[in-house]
Amino acid sequence: MNVGPISGASVGARRRTGRQLAALALGVVLAVTACGGGGAEPGAGDGKGKAAAAAVGKQSEAVVSIAPEDGAEDVKTTGALKVSATKGKLTEVVVRDADGGKIDGEVSADGTTWTPSTHLAGSTKYTVHAVAKDAEGRTAAEDADFTTLTPKNTFIGNFTPEDGSTVGVGMPFSLRFTRGITNPEDVEKAIRITTEPAVEVAGHWFGNDRLDFRPEHYWKAGTKVTVDLNLDGVEGRPGVYGKQAKKVSFTIGRSQVSVVDAKKHTMKVKRDGKVIKTIPVTTGAPGTETWNGQMVITERLKVTRMNGETVGFGGEYDIKDVPHAMRLSTSGTFIHGNYWGGDAFGNYNASHGCIGLRDTRGGWDKKAPGAWFFDNSMIGDVVVVKNSKDATIAPDNGLNGWNMSWEKWKA
Repeated sequence: MNVGPISGASVGARRRTGRQLAALALGVVLAVTACGGGGAEPGAGDGKGKAAAAAVGKQSEAVVSIAPEDGAEDVKTTGALKVSATKGKLTEVVVRDADGGKIDGEVSADGTTWTPSTHLAGSTKYTVHAVAKDAEGRTAAEDADFTTLTPKNTFIGNFTPEDGSTVGVGMPFSLRFTRGITNPEDVEKAIRITTEPAVEVAGHWFGNDRLDFRPEHYWKAGTKVTVDLNLDGVEGRPGVYGKQAKKVSFTIGRSQVSVVDAKKHTMKVKRDGKVIKTIPVTTGAPGTETWNGQMVITERLKVTRMNGETVGFGGEYDIKDVPHAMRLSTSGTFIHGNYWGGDAFGNYNASHGCIGLRDTRGGWDKKAPGAWFFDNSMIGDVVVVKNSKDATIAPDNGLNGWNMSWEKWKA
């Protein structure tokens, strides 16, 4: 076959085209190899492939679990929160509320579980961050959040003394709950009392709706008392939750303990252990004797009405303007000024159970014993009655728990 002449330009073009195709084919092969199409290991030659494989092998075997599950709602405030670890031990658990407040808790001895040391608040969102390590020291972490239930039925504790007050050495911290409590240990655990200087303080229940706290002996003058009421979320009885979170502080003033001798018809007022005044008194007449025992002043009234019908004495008396009255018991025992007693003070007992001190109608004479004692007393001061022919007052009749031994109080 005859072939016509081929120009030099045509031959060069064909050679360049051949080289381009070869290069393109080589590029395709390299591209396939780079994508792992069966060539050397990733990063072969630079050590990166081996490091990546080793990193996969270092993943922790520990597994962290959080209950309740992430995003849970209507969670119970007690018993629902728990963090656990398998194939490892917990090294960190942080639980916080929406305001950043931290919930304390304890890790079990074997390091596999964490439980809160207290209840949770109601209607609150919590976040949980937990970390565990396996036997090789490799860590695993888990995070979750949940929201506690909104209680339909609630209770609070009405308390005395008032926040910021200064009171006498006999003043307990007393709570009266608006609902009867059937889980007393949970409620008492949610109340924390600290003092300066430090002293042991214990609580005692009177029935299911009253809880009083006191030390073994009267408070030391100048003691500062702080009470943390962490009742929000406490299940006081089935389906009834506390809704109170409050801090209360009060200070103990000077020490004043007055001793009434019903037989001698006198009262010795002791200030910081020293007798500062002896006052003639009259106490309960035969048949209506005054209680014996230690009684705490819980109320002060410059003038009040005393009606026998309110305390079981019918219409025996109704005095509308009793001066300088201070309550000592719930049942109606007062120490008060008396302008109608004649010569009874210091001589004989003539009252229906109260302790009477000479006074003036209207209480105008500041030097009269009734006025003087009122002006020199405060809530929480102690009045001790001895040598009366009546029994000792019950510890729950007023704030008079001092009439119970420390052993029984703590029991």
